[in-house]
Amino acid sequence: MNSIKNVPARVLNRRPGHSLEAEREQFDKTQAISISKAINTQEAPVKEKHARRIILGTHHEKGAFTFWSYAIGLPLPSSAILSWKFCHVLHKVLRDGHPNVLHDCQRYRSNIREIGDLWGHLHDRYGQLVNIYTKLLLTKIAFHLKHPQFPAGLEVTDEVLEKAAGTDVNNIFQLTVEMFDYMDCELKLSESVFRQLNTAIAVSQMSSGQCRLAPLIQVIQDCSHLYHYTVKLMFKLHSCLPADTLQGHRDRFHEQFHSLRNFFRRASDMLYFKRLIQIPRLPEGPPNFLRASALAEHIKPVVVIPEEAPEDEEPENLIEISTGPPAGEPAVVADLFEQTFGPPNGSMKDDRDLQIEALKREVEMLRSELDKIKLEAQRFISQLKGQVNALEAELEEQRKQKQKALVDNEQLRHELAQLRAAQVEGERNQGLREEAEKKASATEARYNKLKEKHSELVNTHAELLRKNADTAKQLTVTQQSQEEVARVKEQLVFQVEQVKRESEMKLEEQSDQLEKLKRELEAKAGELVRVQEALSRTEQSGSELSSRLDALSADRDELSRVVQQREADLLAAQSLAREKEAALSQERQRISRERDELQGRLADKESQEQGLQQRLLDEQFAMLRATAAEAERILQDAVGKLDDPLHLRCTSSPDYLVSRAQAALDAVSALEKGHAQYLTSRADASGLVAALTRFSHLTADTIVHGSATSHLAPTDPADRLIDTCRECGARALELMGQLQEQQALLQARPGLVRTPLQGILQLGQELKPKSLDVREEELGAMVDKEMAATSAAIEDAVRRIEDMMNQARHASSGVKLEVNERILNSCTDLMKAIRLLVTASTSLQKEIVESGRGAATQQEFYAKNSRWTEGLISASKAVGWGATQLVYVAPGSQRTKWCCTRASTRSSSSARTRSQPARPSWWRPPR
Repeated sequence: MNSIKNVPARVLNRRPGHSLEAEREQFDKTQAISISKAINTQEAPVKEKHARRIILGTHHEKGAFTFWSYAIGLPLPSSAILSWKFCHVLHKVLRDGHPNVLHDCQRYRSNIREIGDLWGHLHDRYGQLVNIYTKLLLTKIAFHLKHPQFPAGLEVTDEVLEKAAGTDVNNIFQLTVEMFDYMDCELKLSESVFRQLNTAIAVSQMSSGQCRLAPLIQVIQDCSHLYHYTVKLMFKLHSCLPADTLQGHRDRFHEQFHSLRNFFRRASDMLYFKRLIQIPRLPEGPPNFLRASALAEHIKPVVVIPEEAPEDEEPENLIEISTGPPAGEPAVVADLFEQTFGPPNGSMKDDRDLQIEALKREVEMLRSELDKIKLEAQRFISQLKGQVNALEAELEEQRKQKQKALVDNEQLRHELAQLRAAQVEGERNQGLREEAEKKASATEARYNKLKEKHSELVNTHAELLRKNADTAKQLTVTQQSQEEVARVKEQLVFQVEQVKRESEMKLEEQSDQLEKLKRELEAKAGELVRVQEALSRTEQSGSELSSRLDALSADRDELSRVVQQREADLLAAQSLAREKEAALSQERQRISRERDELQGRLADKESQEQGLQQRLLDEQFAMLRATAAEAERILQDAVGKLDDPLHLRCTSSPDYLVSRAQAALDAVSALEKGHAQYLTSRADASGLVAALTRFSHLTADTIVHGSATSHLAPTDPADRLIDTCRECGARALELMGQLQEQQALLQARPGLVRTPLQGILQLGQELKPKSLDVREEELGAMVDKEMAATSAAIEDAVRRIEDMMNQARHASSGVKLEVNERILNSCTDLMKAIRLLVTASTSLQKEIVESGRGAATQQEFYAKNSRWTEGLISASKAVGWGATQLVYVAPGSQRTKWCCTRASTRSSSSARTRSQPARPSWWRPPR
């Protein structure tokens, strides 16, 4: 639909020459007519021109006051179709109406909620859709009132979206969640509509189907914008928050993406939408939010509404005048007869002509009804063929999905094997790393030893340096001693000369002191001798010191040479140590890089393995959920057979029902075992899926055959059997629903289905045919008696048919006589065949008895083969009863209606039993 914002001003402005009151009255009248024509109880889509006038009215009065004043008076609780079309029109008004419509609708939110709650409590197909649609409308109103930047049409630019989201991560997070909720409401409505529609393509061309499909045009427009906005917001969130925090957002987006893609695909395949809207195609897979460059690959889906052809204007009146019904079929036939053969010639027609004309009219009426029935049957056959084709396509799709799941499972197993091989390689690399660490520790030990040797050499060198310093110090002291001796010697020489001079100067003056001086001289001479002796000793010690000094010098030279050699060795060891240390550091760096690389690869492999494991669990649960859904559909189909009138003609035996119930009980045990295994190991659901498939088929088979068995059973056991089958179906459906939910999977109890199955088994055993309450020796007589009774019944039936044929010849004539004669001749031929059957069976019976009894009598043979005898008696009774009933339903019989209706009282049933052959205990006439 074109935008209302571009409506010309001459349409919205008041027309000149009219007063405000007249214009208002005319406007109200126009709106009332449009609302009454758009919202009615006819199961047809809302016409676009009526909805357009209502939307133009909101722009004219700048609000929805007039719309709500008329809409609030509609009897919405009385008709679900009326409520559905009201929701459709309100959705259109919200999207394309004046912006003030949103605030006007805010005041009536309680009314919308009450309508939805009312129809949600009623089990009506349209009512459930109305309940979902009202929730969508309330969500839409609340969202746009909270975020006024987004108009009700949801069409904004990327700049407005960025401004609405802001820079706060919390606001972006909350806005994304609200858009997810908005999208969920839209998708839930589309899924509910498609679920109610037939899968045939022709449904979209019927008015009932178009009435449901029409609101989905607005849903498609809303979903295209919401999808684009959520993609933008998700990329913005991934640029601000870590990927693990947004795992829930990604899972929810992926689920909505697949639902939306499926919705667009199914809608684009329908003929109804092809002429009204161009639906965009979504990509095969969702965007990769973990890669920021994927935003450039995103293409905004654009919905195109083609230009509509102008519709013929209708007169604006509230009363619709329809033409009268067509003339009846007999009148048309009579007119055609008169036009063909001319009017009557005035003479009175005899009874035969009147009868012929009546029969002709009746034949024409029957022929027209037969044509109608054929057309209706062809239409139903085409619809059923379409359903069969759709189901076959869906089955093929499920097979492909199953094959794909098996291939993916095999790929996952292959990848898991690769991961395990990589893990083994990582362990081997870990061993190499440990060996390298051992080599590094040995190298470090050698380095420590060299370092200790180096410290010892340094200490030795320091000790030698200290000894050299002590020797040099001693040599210095010796040199000082020699210098002191020389100085003392010079002093003594100087003193001696001084004494001589003094002696010569005082020789003359102190002659008396000569002796004294001599003595002093002698004393000085003795002292000099002692000094000389001390000097000689000093010289001797100096020579000794010189020799020692020479030895010390030699030792010093030797020590210097050793120190130089040790220093050279130390330098070589230091260079070797530096080389070893450099090689060790390089080796450590290489090992560290390899360790970091291996740890990173191991972490990646572990995360990938965890992802694959989680993917395997998800796929196993998805396969289980799909199997449970298919089993649920099988069980629902079986439960639906309980109330299907077409199934009333189906019958089954109690023996087969007992076998099916016993097999279903065995399947329950297998299902319990598979459920326990799946709860123990979620990675393998094959056992539970196989058990679930077998359980669903056997249980559905048990329910269907229980219903078929009840059609031949007495009233009370039949009712109990039907109730037990319903209980079994309800418990089985409840179990299927639990198996489709992750939370309810743990509380699922498959054993609860065992009780109703045991009840069905017990009822089936009770309904088994019991042995005849006669003695074995009486069986032979009873066989002959029953065979004779059967022959008598056949003879009586032949006689009565001949009597009826004679009566028909006297009572009827013309076409009716011919028809009755044909029917009675067919009955006569059938009775002849039955007589021939009885004769042949009697002969065959005698041959079997004669060939099998040997030396025993016939009674002994019948007693020995009692089961065969009972079957022969039952077959004889059934043939006699059938021959009797053939007489009852023959033309002219007074009890023909007995075959079409069931006796209402047990008295009539007992009377009929007395006049007819006995039936088996489990037999029950068709309903």
